[in-house]
Amino acid sequence: MAAEEEDSLYVLTAVLLTPAQFPSVLADDYPAACAALDLEPYAEGYGLVLGQDGAGARWTVVTEEVPQVACAIAAWDCGMEAELSPDERDIVAVLPGWPLALAVSAPGLPEPHDPSLEGEPADAGPLLTPPDTSGWGPAQRRLGADEIALQWAQWRDQVDDEVEFVESGGGPAAPVRRVLEEVRAYLAAPPPPGRIRSAFASGDSRTLRADGPGWSMVARTDDIAFVLLDEAPGEVLPVGRGRELPELLTALDGIALRPAA
Repeated sequence: MAAEEEDSLYVLTAVLLTPAQFPSVLADDYPAACAALDLEPYAEGYGLVLGQDGAGARWTVVTEEVPQVACAIAAWDCGMEAELSPDERDIVAVLPGWPLALAVSAPGLPEPHDPSLEGEPADAGPLLTPPDTSGWGPAQRRLGADEIALQWAQWRDQVDDEVEFVESGGGPAAPVRRVLEEVRAYLAAPPPPGRIRSAFASGDSRTLRADGPGWSMVARTDDIAFVLLDEAPGEVLPVGRGRELPELLTALDGIALRPAA
């Protein structure tokens, strides 16, 4: 195989790594997600382009051209073709491996595999591997919250409309109350970027996502909230609106980061 073909990157997918939009499986907030890839948490963020070289090895190209990556992702989501070829001048790093699990591969190439780093420069960085989601833990908890946000109607239909807002005090509700207190504390002391994110839902409502040590919360500003805990494997705990939740969600939306488009 020609050296030029070996050096070519066959793009499989791309994701954004910005304060308002990043793969939450990596971390609870944007700076921590950047740290997982050994990147500086610049406010402008990055685009991550995942592909294979001519030998089938996995590589991740980190580019500063966030709008170009965002446009390509939007086109792909609409079923349209879009070429994504980051300009060398905008490339921050080329990292071995993938930080996310992919079930696809480039046609005509060997199965995706980790590249050999023999002969690579010392600053090539550590080999990227997806977070372990085989068992319940922070990564699986955050993926669960992602799924609820994507399938809100399905999850909402499983909750009785009479569910009440968790009251303070002991008992089974205590862990959820603790989470709500930590969420409220974010209003007084803003957390690292990305801990609170807001995305369009429907009409005037927004989907809110908040994360913290050992917990994730997903909510609609006009509806209820769901809490997931590291200490409660596989459980999804609903929080009714009651008297407090509407005000809390409105305040959170006021400080939440929103995608640029």
